[in-house]
Amino acid sequence: MKRPSIPVTDDHIHIDPVNGRGLEAAKDFLRAGGSHLFLVSKPTSSFGITPGKGSDIVRVFEDTISIGERIRELGLSVHVILGVHPAEITRLIEYYPLDRVEKIMKEGISLAAEYVATGRAVALKSGRPHYEIGPDVLEASNRVLSHAFSLAAARDCAVQVHAESGPCTDMVAMAESAGLLPWRVVKHYATPDTPLTPSFIATHPDIPGLCREGRALTMESDYMDENSRPGAVIGPKSVPRATFRLLEQGVISEEDAYRIHAETPSRVYGVDISC
Repeated sequence: MKRPSIPVTDDHIHIDPVNGRGLEAAKDFLRAGGSHLFLVSKPTSSFGITPGKGSDIVRVFEDTISIGERIRELGLSVHVILGVHPAEITRLIEYYPLDRVEKIMKEGISLAAEYVATGRAVALKSGRPHYEIGPDVLEASNRVLSHAFSLAAARDCAVQVHAESGPCTDMVAMAESAGLLPWRVVKHYATPDTPLTPSFIATHPDIPGLCREGRALTMESDYMDENSRPGAVIGPKSVPRATFRLLEQGVISEEDAYRIHAETPSRVYGVDISC
């Protein structure tokens, strides 16, 4: 089967030239048929940083933008997503009181919003830890997330959320109270029961059925690009390979693939994705 002439977009990928394969991973995505990627900033721990204030996170943002520029030179379209990984909260409370950690994370997200304002990034990253946490940490995490939603509403951009497995239904009201449309909240590593815009791991078995229902969704690899965890979560070739396999099997149509890789991310992130 001849590959259709459509964009192929990875909605959540990390490329790390220091701790991972860097540009070689991006080349793998390109060679497999990928065309567009949303490059997401990594946690500060990947950079050996323990931030004591929000501005300490700027190096993470600048390095993410820098590798994005290098990836574009390969011929790929790159959209950058910046923010503060929600797991930072449990790492940083080993060093600082919880109220200070909350302040650091909010400052970091505020700085990320300035990158959106100047066009160097297209969306924010926030959320809450995906593992069990105490009620005080959960409340602080939700305040940080609400801060991200408010900034996204002000900047007219989307938010990718990293959170616990499941629907995260409460985020609909959180987004609406901040003035952010819930469909502009992307649930990274999604499950089908979420009312937010789901970004599914490319190998998720429910993608064909959701396409038949006309569900708006995106696909991701969540490739971490860490030499210590090769191929985690799935490799950089995974999104294009999975897309073309589903097309060859006839379980999704070209229209479905175009909606996944172009229409939905274009609408959610406010960017132009085309061949």
